[in-house]
Amino acid sequence: KVLLKAAFWSKHADTSMNDRQKKLLNKLLNGFVGKLTSSKWAKIAKCSKDTAIRDINDLIEKDILQKEAAGGRSTSYELKPIAFL
Repeated sequence: KVLLKAAFWSKHADTSMNDRQKKLLNKLLNGFVGKLTSSKWAKIAKCSKDTAIRDINDLIEKDILQKEAAGGRSTSYELKPIAFL
């Protein structure tokens, strides 16, 4: 787990991210339990749901996060496997 985390941050050292994004990515890298939804992101990062969605969409565009298969109201997100390579 430590090596994966180090590899991830080494790869993304030059990727611009805000503090909320870094905080939540660290949670995911440390083994976040359950599904990460925009509502959970907003609660953990202490921001609005709209801000959480902007943060998430930014990380999707940067090939770091991806939507999990189930969509709709239960949309959740996970680290993209390629984010480590």
